[in-house]
Amino acid sequence: MKKIRYIILIIFTVGFFNSCSDDFINVENKELLTEASFWQTEEHATQALIATYGAIQSSSGSKWNFFEEMYISMAYRADDIINNSGETYGRSLASFTNTTEESGPFSIWKANYAGVGRANQILGRVPGMEALSQPTKDLIIAEAKFLRAYFYFWLVTGFENVPLVLTYSDQLEELFPNQATPTEIWAQIEKDLTEAEPNLLASHSSEWKGRATKGAAKALLGKAYLFQEKWGLAETTFEDVTTMGYSLLPNYEDNFNGNGENGSESIFEVQQTGDRSNGNDERQVFNFEVSPSLFGGWELFYPSQWLVDEMRTDVDASGDPSSRVLESIFFDDPLSDMYSIDGEADVLYSDVSGSLGHPKYFKKYSDNADTNYYNGTNISIIRYADVLLMYAEALNENDKTALALDQVNIVRARGGAVDLGSMTKDALRTQIRHHERPVELAMEYGIRWFDLYRWQRGSTATESIKTTLENHNKPFAGNFLDKHILFPIPLQEININTNLTPNPGW
Repeated sequence: MKKIRYIILIIFTVGFFNSCSDDFINVENKELLTEASFWQTEEHATQALIATYGAIQSSSGSKWNFFEEMYISMAYRADDIINNSGETYGRSLASFTNTTEESGPFSIWKANYAGVGRANQILGRVPGMEALSQPTKDLIIAEAKFLRAYFYFWLVTGFENVPLVLTYSDQLEELFPNQATPTEIWAQIEKDLTEAEPNLLASHSSEWKGRATKGAAKALLGKAYLFQEKWGLAETTFEDVTTMGYSLLPNYEDNFNGNGENGSESIFEVQQTGDRSNGNDERQVFNFEVSPSLFGGWELFYPSQWLVDEMRTDVDASGDPSSRVLESIFFDDPLSDMYSIDGEADVLYSDVSGSLGHPKYFKKYSDNADTNYYNGTNISIIRYADVLLMYAEALNENDKTALALDQVNIVRARGGAVDLGSMTKDALRTQIRHHERPVELAMEYGIRWFDLYRWQRGSTATESIKTTLENHNKPFAGNFLDKHILFPIPLQEININTNLTPNPGW
């Protein structure tokens, strides 16, 4: 039974496709969906699509799996975060002592292959659904291709050597795929996004905010090119995104307090509502995870000292910390304050410093808790500031340093940081890598670690992750080995599928 259960997790059927029969009285139970009764209406196709989006948060859609397994696995190894070593969550990942049985990477594997399997069902079934108009089919198929590309993006950057599954099957002999090369995975990501973009909408109605758009496909495609160091394609693709109507929110903090979700800076984000009616629990829990225990928080992780020191250099014309600093961290500065989930007002750091258990905290996502301390703020995956910084990176590598500097200064200006003056190509590269991106995007989902990953894996000004971690005083950096560049292929999967080969060193 264990073997069958994990086979199902590899291919991931949509959970509500069940069948029912009686050996003695063969009467159809119309309350249960079967393969024969499903895939009949537009509502069915929409339900399948929603289930595919659900895999972004985990194979089961559980917020706890997303925040305490997937996010931690994405974030804890990077130099902008240190974990609370008194907590068990992600401790071995943060100290580079994890094994192939670590639950976090397995959760990422399960979630993304759940999404791939569900997208493949849509791509196999929707074209033949007679009840759907062709434009409706085209849109649903385009979103499924975008999502499949999104899931494979995390698989290839996290594990590199993963199976490429493009069709849904419930035949046992087809459930043990071989691994593809990373080149093949990247090619499929590019193909899916290129094919999806023409049929995606520029925007959705208020009912469907959060579904993938043309801009999301373009931005993710540009990011795929960037990770492969296809600088020319990355530049032109990100340039296209800059013409699609996006703009930075006037207030940096509105990206994280709910005021700007699905707004002008949002390109793609995980949707949260805070709804707890009828057994729902659609909340995000960053406000608990980052807040001081003095404020009712859990203190699961903190900003690293290197990040705080770097942020102290990000100042406005008066020499005070920029707003992107003051809204990202809670630290020893006269202007630093934070919302207390145990109270109803912002609290100055100086007023509580003597009672805090740690000298510094993240502030992002800590605001906007309601009276029950539950937070419905969406989680950003790609926002326009990230695109501008990636665009700047591509421009700089294409020897357009002055134009790249313009993009960086647009992002800095929104946060109140003074403009950068003239810089060489090498200096701007370092500025983007180790100041602009970590200061602007600190602790955001899947960004910092995978920046470090791509700069080690690339051939342009290659940087060793281990050296960066050591230079930035990351705890346990001495434990880092080359094998830690990738997640291990989960042992649970290798035990089931003998066609899988462990990643090097694991």
